[in-house]
Amino acid sequence: MKQRIVVVFNILIVAFTLLGLGIMLYKNGSEGGLLTSSGWENLKYFTVLSNILCGIVAAIFLFLRGKTSTWMMVLKLAAAAAVTVTFLVVACFFGPLYGYAQLYLGSNLWFHLIIPLLGIVEFCLLNGEIPFRMTFLTGTPALIYGCFYLGNILINGKGEWPDTNDWYGFLNWGYGPAMVIFAVIILTSWGTACLLRWINSLVGKRLAK
Repeated sequence: MKQRIVVVFNILIVAFTLLGLGIMLYKNGSEGGLLTSSGWENLKYFTVLSNILCGIVAAIFLFLRGKTSTWMMVLKLAAAAAVTVTFLVVACFFGPLYGYAQLYLGSNLWFHLIIPLLGIVEFCLLNGEIPFRMTFLTGTPALIYGCFYLGNILINGKGEWPDTNDWYGFLNWGYGPAMVIFAVIILTSWGTACLLRWINSLVGKRLAK
C-alpha cells in the first residue's frame, strides 16, 4: 500500500512539474507575482531549478519502477532537501519580507508550495537507507547554485533593478551578509536532509511493526 502511494506521489510530482513549467512559460507574464521572469528566464531561480530536479528524479524513479538503490535514495534526498529549502526560504524569508500573496501566484503556487510539500512527504515514505556520510552530498545543488549566483555578480556586476543579477536581493545588505545567507542556505539544505533521513527511517520502522 505504501509503495503504491509513493508511486502516485511521484506521478503527481512529474505531472505538476510539467504543469508548473507550462504556466511559467506561457502565463507568468500575466499571472506571475514576485520572483518570476519571462519564459525561460525563470530558469535562473533556484526555486524553479530545485523543482525541476525533483521532477526529473521522480521521473527516473518511475522509469526504474520504484527501485530504491542507495544512489536512488541519495538523489531522492538531494531533491527533497532542495525543494524543502525552496519552501522554507519562501515561507520564512521572502514571505515576511515581501508578503505571501504575490509568492504563490502562477507557477509559483506549484514551485513554492505544492511540489515541495509532495516531495517532502514522498521522501519520508520511501523504502531504503542512506549512510549518514552521504547526507553531505545533498547540499551540492544549493552550493553549485550559490557559486554560479555570486560568480555571475562578480563577473558581470550587480546591475540595477529590473536588470539586476542579484534577483533575490541577497546583496541588499552587502557581500558579507550575502555570504552568510548563502552559508545558512547550504547548512539548511544539509540539516534538512538529515531531518528527512531521520523521519524516513522512523516512518519505515513504525510501518514495519
